[in-house]
Amino acid sequence: MEIPVGAKGRAEMTVTPDKTAAAIGSGSVEVFATPWMIAMMELSACNALAPYYDEGQSSVGTKLNVSHDAATPVGMQVCAEAEVIEVDRRRIVLKVTAWDGQGVIGQGTHERFLINAEKFLAKTEAKKG
Repeated sequence: MEIPVGAKGRAEMTVTPDKTAAAIGSGSVEVFATPWMIAMMELSACNALAPYYDEGQSSVGTKLNVSHDAATPVGMQVCAEAEVIEVDRRRIVLKVTAWDGQGVIGQGTHERFLINAEKFLAKTEAKKG
C-alpha cells in the first residue's frame, strides 16, 4: 500500500520521574528528557506509517533533526505528532512536533525507511558471524 503525504500519527505520555534527564543521564535536572521526547516523536511517526504497511513490512528510523525548545516538569502530559511530508520510494520524511499543556516543546524532521522486517532482521543477525 502506498503511504500518502499528509498521513499523521500521534503519541502521548505523562512525564514521570523515570523519564527525566536526571534519571537517564542526559542531564542533571528533573525535567522531561530529550531522548524520551525523541522516542515519543519516533513512536508518533511509526503510528503514522503502520496503517499503510504491506504484509511483513515495517520501517526503521535513519535520521532525526530536532530541537528541544522548552522544559516540561514531572507530572505533565506530553504529546507528539508526526506528519508525512515527503515520500521517495522507500524513504519517508515526516515533520515531528511535541508539546505539553503550555505549548510546543520540540520540533523538527524525522526520516524513516520502509523495510521487509524478515530480511532486515536476517541481515542484522548475520553480523554476529
